[in-house]
Amino acid sequence: MNNAGLLEKKVCLITGTSRGIGRAIAERYAEEGAIVYANARTKGSIDEWSAECSVKNQTIVTPLYFDVTDYAAAKQAVLQIIKEQKRIDILVNNAGIVTHELLSMIQLESLRKMFEVNVVAMIQLIQIISRVMSRQKSGSIINISSIVGVKGITGQLAYSATKGAVISLTKSAAKELASQNIRVNSIAPGMVDTEMCSADSDKSFLERLSNIGMGRLGKPVDIANASVFLGSDLSEYISGQILGVDGCSII
Repeated sequence: MNNAGLLEKKVCLITGTSRGIGRAIAERYAEEGAIVYANARTKGSIDEWSAECSVKNQTIVTPLYFDVTDYAAAKQAVLQIIKEQKRIDILVNNAGIVTHELLSMIQLESLRKMFEVNVVAMIQLIQIISRVMSRQKSGSIINISSIVGVKGITGQLAYSATKGAVISLTKSAAKELASQNIRVNSIAPGMVDTEMCSADSDKSFLERLSNIGMGRLGKPVDIANASVFLGSDLSEYISGQILGVDGCSII
């Protein structure tokens, strides 16, 4: 895809970039000229990729290693960005975990962990970064949710509950931050061809695939392109919206 410079020099933090959707978003942002801070948990895991991405796109892609559930570490990461760039223009909350189990099989420990990663950590980062954006009187926050958070699904009650929470918090944060010229939106992907999705290859998976109107799984770049739009000035009057990127899925 040709670089249109839609995010030229915008300073961005993207969580969960070690693979899949987060990696694709970081790469598209770099292609569009953004200064990217790419988050991952495992020290050194994205060093080689980030260096290659920087050279390829003639921009800066900096790895930031921290667990999004660690408030102190997340705050320190944001302070590093401010020290180096003086501002933050875009936050993409992508980091998340997923489980597949029927209601009767849900383990409370797993449920609490998923809410901690998918919801609480997201609220914490929004809280930290919105303070920075408030001083700037500008910013775009993009939360990755899911179609299951909108429509629900058998066998993923816990996961869909966390993504429903992401949708609700997006709408509330948008209302609270609009007066400070901070936009908050969510992208709700359908089934996307990632490692996480490929692991779910049973009969249920095939049935769900047949319910996608466009006849194919989504690609990580489909989500990344939507994220470029919501991060760019093309969406400067859009906030509080849930953008479905699901290939006309009816799940």
